[in-house]
Amino acid sequence: MTTANLEIDSSNIKSMSTLKYYKLSSVTPPHADYLRRTEARMLQLKKYHKISQEYVLPIPYVCQIYHLLNLKHLEQVHGLSLNGLKVGTVSQIEATNIGGSVKFKTSLNTSLNILRMWRQPVIEVELTLHTPYTIELSIPIYKGRKIIIIFNVLPLGDNAHKLFIDIYSDLVFPKPIMQMLLHCASCITLFEDLPYLHQLADTNLPRRVKSMRRSNRDTMQLFKRYVDLYGSSLEQPQSVGAVELRPLSASS
Repeated sequence: MTTANLEIDSSNIKSMSTLKYYKLSSVTPPHADYLRRTEARMLQLKKYHKISQEYVLPIPYVCQIYHLLNLKHLEQVHGLSLNGLKVGTVSQIEATNIGGSVKFKTSLNTSLNILRMWRQPVIEVELTLHTPYTIELSIPIYKGRKIIIIFNVLPLGDNAHKLFIDIYSDLVFPKPIMQMLLHCASCITLFEDLPYLHQLADTNLPRRVKSMRRSNRDTMQLFKRYVDLYGSSLEQPQSVGAVELRPLSASS
């Protein structure tokens, strides 16, 4: 699946339901530059789209961001769905002007893990922070193919957010069966996430954000990048609607 830059066709954008409802659901939509970057990436992947899901969660949106950018949560929270997956070393960290990416190894430490149907026991996964609201997880599978998950997080106020999940793949597999499997897997992982997200919501988030500025843990470097860029806004109570987080000026 390519990552080359593409011109945005507005007729195609209208067909991408996640972005349409993302805009309609927001009292104050994210800055147009953030939406443009998200639209461009989702347009690149459009022909590989398999499923979309959305959830309204009564939890501050920064908890979702922290959860998605914390690499260790894959092994600490998803014991059922990922069944013994281990997060290994971070091999690469790159920064952009509004985000960044990390590449890290994951391993399956049990022969009974159903994920062995799709991937090698040890692979390198990439996590990308495209904008303050858009995160991408890219997972290599057999024969050079990938499963890509794009998470869009829409703040709805101090204590709620909407989560959009879009999954893409170039795997050659009967689409209805794959869609059913992906829907089930996505629902299970969200169910596993809920206690963790509620636990995060009960912590002192401004203190956690401040502490990340001093963190040297490789597995938290992408959230540290997020805090370095947007921490001053995260430490303040949020009004209803999304916040126009900075910076915006330079291209990545």
